[in-house]
Amino acid sequence: MNEAGEAGIPIIAYDRLIMNDNVSYYVSFDNYTVGTLQGQYIVDTLDLENQDGPFNIELTAGDPADNNAPYFFQGAMDVLQPYIDSGKLVVVSGQTDFDTVATAAWDTQTAMERAQNILASYYADGTEVDAWLCSNDSTSLGVTQAIQSDYAGANKSEIIITGQDGDVANLKNIKDGIGENMFLGNEIKNKFGFIDWNKTYYEAEQHMKQVGLNESAQTLVKDIGTGKQQLVEIAKAFSKKVRLLILDEPTSSLNDEDAKMLLDLLMEFKKQGLTSIIITHKLNEIIYCADKATIIRDGSTIETLVKGVDEFSEDRIIKGMVGRAMEDRYPKREHKVQDTVSMEVKNWTVHHPLYPERVVDDDISFYVRKGEVVGFSGLQGAGRTELAMSIFGHSYGAGISGEVYLNGEKVDLKSPEDAIHHKLAYVTEDRKTNGLILDESIRFNTTLARLDKVCGGGIIDTDKEVQVADQMTKEMGTKTPTIEQRIGNLSGGNQQKALLGKWMFTEPDILIMDEPTRGIDVGAKYDIYCLINDMVSKGKSVVMISSELPELLGMCDRIYVMNEGRLLAEVNASDATQESIMGYIIRDTAKA
Repeated sequence: MNEAGEAGIPIIAYDRLIMNDNVSYYVSFDNYTVGTLQGQYIVDTLDLENQDGPFNIELTAGDPADNNAPYFFQGAMDVLQPYIDSGKLVVVSGQTDFDTVATAAWDTQTAMERAQNILASYYADGTEVDAWLCSNDSTSLGVTQAIQSDYAGANKSEIIITGQDGDVANLKNIKDGIGENMFLGNEIKNKFGFIDWNKTYYEAEQHMKQVGLNESAQTLVKDIGTGKQQLVEIAKAFSKKVRLLILDEPTSSLNDEDAKMLLDLLMEFKKQGLTSIIITHKLNEIIYCADKATIIRDGSTIETLVKGVDEFSEDRIIKGMVGRAMEDRYPKREHKVQDTVSMEVKNWTVHHPLYPERVVDDDISFYVRKGEVVGFSGLQGAGRTELAMSIFGHSYGAGISGEVYLNGEKVDLKSPEDAIHHKLAYVTEDRKTNGLILDESIRFNTTLARLDKVCGGGIIDTDKEVQVADQMTKEMGTKTPTIEQRIGNLSGGNQQKALLGKWMFTEPDILIMDEPTRGIDVGAKYDIYCLINDMVSKGKSVVMISSELPELLGMCDRIYVMNEGRLLAEVNASDATQESIMGYIIRDTAKA
């Protein structure tokens, strides 16, 4: 273009976004027609010619200072307005005029905040939005992020959102991709004010490498495990070029090896002048990397210990946390393991739900006896959680094969409901997303897994529900002023106890616990260990998945070691050490 200009050749640009001093004339694209096409996309996708509706729709337009924006909006509305007038389309917010729905400077944050306000005001009760008209990628990004975080409807993945030429698949990537999440609110834009996706993905992958995460920046966040999601959050913090980094339980979803890598990284950043504040219940990490430790209990500062000045040991920190010395972190129990096998899994193979060619768990066989605690150890990605969820009513995976025997009888657990009625329970590793409904009360959550036990004639018996919730709250030792307390307001330890109470209410014979003490303090851990011991003392069985080797060694009778979807070894906990367990994994990894 520059060479043509220097040669005196007239240059006509088809788009005003091609900005160059050598351009002689601009020919703008027809924004009105673009608007009609996006409006027609909504009409066609909802099949408004054949469907009676009504369908709910919201509208977002572009910058009022840009003369192209009104033309686009008018084109879309000329297509949509007849369906609005007929009642097939309903703008629930009532916001239909251009000045109200316009987005200053095409700004993503502005579009997101307006969408959040609409969702909070008109859709918080579960009302579903079926379509959202947006003018371009930056406004659609804001709307999709608002839907991702604030939308209560059940059809989140089915909402039609324009702004990317009607490319629904691309919009799903915008909403859920690692790169998009990492730079949300901090978008990388080109000189024309539009998001530079190539640079976004490149920068995201550079920050991911900092925390040892080897994924494509376009991978959907929902398709990676909790541990990797944690690493994305940490990489997101690094992307902001911070000088003070506050990390709240940063390693709660990581195994020991990945946790050490992260702590080493923070210590390296410390040499470069970065200050880190770590909130954690993993005392070994404090001893490893902290210069000083402040102990907080019941909302008050108890004391601050300085490395090199005060006694700086795990036992000393525990004393400050619980108000007394704790002689044994794992409560003693009399081992009464019976000969009777309560659950046996044979030749269990699970494929990834999105990539069926990928085997997540490969020909796994194990058993657990009555009165026994069996542990599963392995690095992140070993397939332990996937194994547990697939056994629990096929709640994860595709192409699942193998056999499950409960008390010697072969069973086909096709759904979580089947598993529950066969007295099998699964306490998820992610209590906030998959385990509890945080906006509801303890009472509401306690009975969710077995509503039939508090129902009569299909109607919930509230008095019985209150009685049950009171009983389970007392048995679990959950600290709360009332069972009507919103469960999201409880501490992590008390949330975990409430989650455990929910599953104990189902009266399981076999309880699978996935990272049962993640992100809770030593006092709450001890309480949960006591509950586990009490359960097996009654002849029940517990399967414990944990990334903390001392926990497995302190609580289990036997431990299975997994790596990359395969079972490597079975060891008696009394004979095992952290080094011997890690040895199996390291040797297997070296072979690959």
